[in-house]
Amino acid sequence: MAYIEDLMQFGLTRQESAIYYALLSEGMMTGYEAAKVSGVSRSNTYTALAALVDKGAAHVAEGTPTHYVPVDPEEFCGSKLEYLKGLSDRLVKEQPRRQREDDAYITISGFQSICQKVVRMLDQAQYRIYMTGTASMLEMFREKLEVLVSHEIKVVLITEPVFELAGAIIYHSDHIENGQIGLISDSTHVLTGDLSENDSCSCLYSGKKNLIDLFKQSLSRQIRLIELGQQEKGSNR
Repeated sequence: MAYIEDLMQFGLTRQESAIYYALLSEGMMTGYEAAKVSGVSRSNTYTALAALVDKGAAHVAEGTPTHYVPVDPEEFCGSKLEYLKGLSDRLVKEQPRRQREDDAYITISGFQSICQKVVRMLDQAQYRIYMTGTASMLEMFREKLEVLVSHEIKVVLITEPVFELAGAIIYHSDHIENGQIGLISDSTHVLTGDLSENDSCSCLYSGKKNLIDLFKQSLSRQIRLIELGQQEKGSNR
């Protein structure tokens, strides 16, 4: 169940998530009732309920026998996010000084990890970005691209004719390969590869000058071909 999987992203085990879901579905329950509804063994149910209380996902109601009341997901998830935000700020502030810069070709695997890297590159751009991909792919990052344009950062896109973005320089092509992505940020870092929506996709990421220069040359050729194609269409009218 997707709901159970999502709950696990907030620090709950599978059994804790199942029992929390049961509490949300049925309301206040005893440990015996929670075990019966969730299908988790009674011994594991009581352990999980205690953990839910410790983690802020449930409260203990006064009375006998002991009943457990679920905390609203908005409150539970909100508290978790607030805690993680504070923890994240502290980790960033107190991170050790890096002794040397990473200078390597890095493989980033998995749809989510690649999307996170793309967002990070767009967030860090200060001068310009060049990006290639299908219209549906660029739509995933439209909000970030709009922010860049609003900050007067040069945005150059090579994509399908159906995609438009006010303020960006767009080269439309009918030959955008599905799943392929290319992104260069401030001429300092490049990411290129496959961004299909599956866990097997992967991209190459690097700050190495030779890869950046190679990618720039590839973009220049693509743009030149698009411009030549547009000139030919114009002359045939």
